[in-house]
Amino acid sequence: MDKRAPSGNRSAARPNPLPGCPMAAAFAAVGGKWKLTLLYWLAHDETHFAGLRLRAAPISAKVLAEQLRELQADGLVERVETGPVPAPVVYRLTPYGETALPLVEGVRLWGTAHLERSGAPGADPDRACAHQVA
Repeated sequence: MDKRAPSGNRSAARPNPLPGCPMAAAFAAVGGKWKLTLLYWLAHDETHFAGLRLRAAPISAKVLAEQLRELQADGLVERVETGPVPAPVVYRLTPYGETALPLVEGVRLWGTAHLERSGAPGADPDRACAHQVA
């Protein structure tokens, strides 16, 4: 299955791996190691590729590009060109992407409780996802 979004502003939604199953559709759109974290950072501000890569370190450039393409294909994130090449592009949530923010916040809160329960060190507010998603 090719998960790359076609080029252009409007991408076709990726197919649901288990047709008719809402859980599978949700996990296909926001599941995996990085997507919720990327949505979290984009909820706080639009940013460019390098900014996302710094916040989500140790994500590789290849994986970040793949994850952003998948989020674009599902209509959650948009890539905005800020001018002619070599002007940077920025990534931001779409209005549809903003509908996933309660899910992002719920997972963040559960993760905070899980860290406390497991005795892991607390979140570093400067690097970690410690701030509430509005």
